[in-house]
Amino acid sequence: MTELALVLLTGVAAGVLNSVGGGGTFVALPALVAVGLPPVTASAVARIALVPGAVTGAWVYRRELAPVGGASTTALTATSVAGSGVGAFLLLVLPASSFESASPWLLAFATVVLALGRHLSRVLDRSAGMSTRAVLIGQFLIAVYGGYFGGAVGILMVALWSIGLGLDPAAGNPMRITQLAAVFLTSGVLFLFTSDALRAPLLLAALLVGATAGGYAGAHLARRLPARLLRGVLLATATVTTVLYFLRG
Repeated sequence: MTELALVLLTGVAAGVLNSVGGGGTFVALPALVAVGLPPVTASAVARIALVPGAVTGAWVYRRELAPVGGASTTALTATSVAGSGVGAFLLLVLPASSFESASPWLLAFATVVLALGRHLSRVLDRSAGMSTRAVLIGQFLIAVYGGYFGGAVGILMVALWSIGLGLDPAAGNPMRITQLAAVFLTSGVLFLFTSDALRAPLLLAALLVGATAGGYAGAHLARRLPARLLRGVLLATATVTTVLYFLRG
């Protein structure tokens, strides 16, 4: 019962984080590993469980979507679906040891992007802007990463759009949540039918319920809390999780 309560609360936190700034995987994945799931199974369970929360958040923002550069919502979503499918396939076919070895480095990469993304966007020259093709290629690569790992994929999207297009993170948040939902939904459906995630039904259900509630609450919360506070909490969570993964390895 204690484990289920922990996973339920973790789901709420993950759903809130995904809605307000990204990074729900930073709390969901280590929590599932801590209660005994193998890393690949934990990743599949987390992806499936975070789908409703991401979709709920996207529904809240459905009337606030705007094209990213020259890329329409339809084109960007189709690209996210394709890339996520490729990434999920790689997770399923590559040896589990590959994911276990890569996890700390992927977490470290996502943490660095989270910490430096806004500074990079100020330093780099954005006068030319990215072409529509470049936006879609970048989105595809990020979606592949999202389908395989999932950690901070929404943050990577915001970093790409901010650096390449000068898009304000707050203005891009509705599209970020929508694309996060597309990435999670695609990989989550594949994992539901092809992975062993259903071998832990109670943990999956607890995380799913918590993430759905957190996703809905977080989408509304994002409009009220200071962005700096949310970013600080997420960065602290990401840093601690990354250090723990390296110590575990």
